[in-house]
Amino acid sequence: MKVYKFGGASVKDAEGVKNVALVLETQGFEKCLLVVSAMGKTTNALEKVVEFYFKKQDYQAEIELIKKNHIDIAKGLFSENHPVFGEISLFFDDIDSFLRRNKSPNYNFVYDQVVSCGEMISSKILSEYLNDIQFFNHWLDARDYIKTDSNYREGIVNWQETEQNISKLDKINCYVTQGFIGSESNNFTVTLGREGSDYTAAIFAYCLNADEMTIWKDVPGVMTGDPRKFENVELLSHISYEEAIEMAYYGASVIHPKTLQPLKQKNIPFFVKSFVEPKKPGTKVGNSEENELIESYILKENQTLLNVETRDFSFIAEDHMSLIFTLLAKYKIKVSLMQNSAISLALCLEDKFGNVNQLNEELQQSFITQMTKNVSLFTVRNAELEKLDQFYKDKKVLLEQIAKKTFQMVTM
Repeated sequence: MKVYKFGGASVKDAEGVKNVALVLETQGFEKCLLVVSAMGKTTNALEKVVEFYFKKQDYQAEIELIKKNHIDIAKGLFSENHPVFGEISLFFDDIDSFLRRNKSPNYNFVYDQVVSCGEMISSKILSEYLNDIQFFNHWLDARDYIKTDSNYREGIVNWQETEQNISKLDKINCYVTQGFIGSESNNFTVTLGREGSDYTAAIFAYCLNADEMTIWKDVPGVMTGDPRKFENVELLSHISYEEAIEMAYYGASVIHPKTLQPLKQKNIPFFVKSFVEPKKPGTKVGNSEENELIESYILKENQTLLNVETRDFSFIAEDHMSLIFTLLAKYKIKVSLMQNSAISLALCLEDKFGNVNQLNEELQQSFITQMTKNVSLFTVRNAELEKLDQFYKDKKVLLEQIAKKTFQMVTM
């Protein structure tokens, strides 16, 4: 069985949905499972609904705008009396009904119940369209299969229960399901982290013992840098699981960091291909002797540099580190780069949940801190170290680090 993941850019409008069918024609639509993201910028729009809800602003007007966009997309795919229009309306009625009834002040809980609807709607539209053009499939609710804990917005998968559920699927059929979402023991929706649809595809591939998995992107494959940010980048045709994991860890946006480990465990070949040019080979990730260790560039923006010093000029010791990392875990803040000296610790942080100010305030009870927001972390993998001077040009460097052939700098 094959697993295909289509991101939001591939289904952003009616023509995109039709193009998915063209991609499937080139690949063969049999014994496969499709994982689909929310359409276009729907996730951002639904995040705005949640924001307005908590600010007691007119979130219902925002819901109507998102609903209209999906209805307009559906009009380009279906006849006017198609039952899918009723399905779309029901999903949006559910959002409004949930927010009217909700009593929970937990932002992350509300976020997951609302934002997850984007995937539900897009997968229903795609499934119905494919059935209409004779690409027969079964629509699955991923929440019935992927079970997690109650860590809303960053759900941790219960692998044993999830594998039991998914292994029951009949592998001779085709399926369409949602990325990004699972459910906890009370069947409330839990999302798997932003951009988590790649991870969903890997979960299904692992549990189905898939023959291969492909992520369809708007780029030719894994490049040596984001072509929107770097010039003269090239396609990597073969890379190892290990290299792909390293690239994802450092922030390469083409692969979600959690995606690769499940595939590596079962040696499932993984491809990144273009939905614009589906016949081209793209990038293969696997146990490859042809691993291309070419200099690659990764830029993570909107980072925060936090310097932490002891108040009494004592060494940064194990008890200090324990306290600092306990607080980082508490506020769900990821460390992108760390460097310590005798009396200070420099941390380049990724603050997905907007908690860095609270972290800083709590740290200041025990330490002296200095915080610089909106910095960038620039990473060079497989760096040609003799040419490092070129990377300093026109940059204000706040921190730098070299580990083997990986060079990193934090810049303004």
